[in-house]
Amino acid sequence: MKISREQCVAILIDVQERLFPHIYQHHELEQNLVRLIQGLKILNVPIIVTQQYTRGLGETIPPIKEILDPFQPIEKLTFSCCGVPAVWDHLGTMEERRYVILFGIETHVCVLQTALDLIREDFVPVIVEDCVSSRRLNDKRVALRRMEAVGCILTTSESLLFELLGKAGTDTFKAISRLVK
Repeated sequence: MKISREQCVAILIDVQERLFPHIYQHHELEQNLVRLIQGLKILNVPIIVTQQYTRGLGETIPPIKEILDPFQPIEKLTFSCCGVPAVWDHLGTMEERRYVILFGIETHVCVLQTALDLIREDFVPVIVEDCVSSRRLNDKRVALRRMEAVGCILTTSESLLFELLGKAGTDTFKAISRLVK
């Protein structure tokens, strides 16, 4: 099944200052996250941002806060984003958007639990493999296998952006092409 931008919404999960330096390959992850967010913005895909226990884990990292305007994170204590009424409120206003793009940290905790809850509610989670990570690589790998086994779509940021784009020869295509070079 092909994903169209009119049918998707994105959730950026818990990319926070105190946890991020401990994440596997966090420098590369940061570049990928920024690129994906910029691409989603070009494509007008709504982005929901969450922060897990901000008092303990800090704010969203500055490079991401700077490109999200307006920046309005949803505070959460549950690992799953679906445990927060504000997330459901956002999703409820976008009923035609059944594909939920998930990216952020940690793959084996908050991303996984969010994906499992979304499936239970008949959404299709789209996991952006190069835009999720955990402190340990094996935790990420196992979580990705589990998510794929239960019906999540796994993809990469570049593949997803071009799938949402759909065709070449437009100004939007040029903007996306510049991002991924």
